[in-house]
Amino acid sequence: MKRPGHVTSGPYAPPPPRRALHVTSGGARLYAEIHGPEGAPAVVLAHGWTCSTAFWAPVVRDLAVDHRVIVYDQRGHGRSPAPGPGGYSANALADDLTAVLEATLAPGERAVVGGHSMGGMTIMAAADRPALRERAAAVLLASTGAADLPAESRVIPLRTPQGRRRAHRLMLGSRVPLGPVSPVTKAALKYATMGAGSSPEQVEACARIVHACPTGVRGHWGRVLYGLELTGGAARLELPAEVLVGTADRLTPVVHAQRLASVLPDCRRVTELPGLGHMTPLENPGAVVTRLRALVAEHLAAEPEESVRKPSGKKADTAARRKGGNTDGNTDGNTDGNTDRKTDGNTDGKTKGEAA
Repeated sequence: MKRPGHVTSGPYAPPPPRRALHVTSGGARLYAEIHGPEGAPAVVLAHGWTCSTAFWAPVVRDLAVDHRVIVYDQRGHGRSPAPGPGGYSANALADDLTAVLEATLAPGERAVVGGHSMGGMTIMAAADRPALRERAAAVLLASTGAADLPAESRVIPLRTPQGRRRAHRLMLGSRVPLGPVSPVTKAALKYATMGAGSSPEQVEACARIVHACPTGVRGHWGRVLYGLELTGGAARLELPAEVLVGTADRLTPVVHAQRLASVLPDCRRVTELPGLGHMTPLENPGAVVTRLRALVAEHLAAEPEESVRKPSGKKADTAARRKGGNTDGNTDGNTDGNTDRKTDGNTDGKTKGEAA
């Protein structure tokens, strides 16, 4: 019997959804789940390369207590079938996100949208889509980058960008089976994707998810990531945005977070999590939940009810979202990319001045 692509017990096991559904996006069929109470503020989460809805399990467990949390499997991952030829592209990711937003949110309803790694790139790819501008109140970009990923990656720590590009091109496009989850493969995965302080339970959960990704899907999306160029999309993402990154991230190092902060039109905060690797929602779900809750409180839960029922134009939306003030002392909406990088080093990833 085939093992499920996730752990089945403990805090990293996916909780049962309140509702499961399939969303059609062009020729793709996407598996999606809805967790949490009906009528609660909505959060939509997009996972990264080689992952699935199970990746968000600890975040969903915490957040769904008082939020409606929507997660979906990117095409080819988890329970979403692999697309046919031509179905792998940044535009396809954007199509799928907007289809999920339209299928799971009520008319006029908006959500905080979060993306990890390729999920963050999905949000940037959808920056020009009216559905994202109308449906998203704010975004969280976690452990992600906009362009030139292979040159900055440190999984294979060669000296020159050219050498790193060549080496990581082979890694990203590889279809070599990862093999069974074993002590050796878990050690390799931990080195590549997680911080040194990750627990055995976290590494096991991560390995089970990543090893379940079909090799062909992994290779196809890896080649897309190799040539990705979304700097323009990030520069057109005219929504309140936060960026989150682990300081030990080898796949999308801190330099990517810094570049995003410099081009995002409305970057409110950059949170750097000391010692964490690339899999921040698994390594420190509390830090991710803290930032998502803050975005909901500032940009969604506090916005006027009339604005939720009748989304207006881009400028009016931005003004409505800012009526509640800037509670964390970050930027006041200027477009100069200034961010708050203060962290206190606590293991829950809270930034200075936050309530416990």
